[in-house]
Amino acid sequence: MNNVLKFFIPPDKKFQPLFEQSGKNLISISETLLLALSTNDLDQRNKHIKKIEQLERNVNKIRHAVFLGLSKSIITPFSREDIHTLISAVYDISDYIRAAAISIEMYNILQLDKTMIKLANLLTEMCKDLDSALKELRSFKNKTVISDVCLRIYKGESKADKLCNHAVAGLFKTELNPIELIKQKELLQTLEMATDRCDDAANALEAILVKNS
Repeated sequence: MNNVLKFFIPPDKKFQPLFEQSGKNLISISETLLLALSTNDLDQRNKHIKKIEQLERNVNKIRHAVFLGLSKSIITPFSREDIHTLISAVYDISDYIRAAAISIEMYNILQLDKTMIKLANLLTEMCKDLDSALKELRSFKNKTVISDVCLRIYKGESKADKLCNHAVAGLFKTELNPIELIKQKELLQTLEMATDRCDDAANALEAILVKNS
């Protein structure tokens, strides 16, 4: 029945371009966060943080455009609830990335350890996967792309949990400055929460996949 209905529904020209724009922005913002965490040059780090703020605003504009489209469109490519859930999860990823970047600047965190960079690397890979899955929503010709992406993200989120928990436990054992401990703990947990939002986006994609198979 779904295939029959799709035959009569014109190709989506409103939402899919916005999905794909959000995917590109996810890659850009996650890669910029990785650069911010990887450099010891404070001027370069601040430039990366400013770029992250701009990219987060771009994703927010895309989210607003999707919500506006939902309010005006009679026909949507997927259920309104699924579109809302998906684009909200994508925005939340960028919002947590921005929060992590702001934490570095606001708290003047100078000690950026290897676990933070590992989490940022993992987050970047998850965002690249989400970009691939968002592109696949255009045609659904290769549905295994979406299912494989979801599986990798679920595994990645579990790995991020372990990395974060191990790093926080290590802080309580080695960091003698309580203020520095709190700052680093918050940054680690914010990075981990960004991977949680990737997990939310994967859940939304999986729901769309199941309903449109």
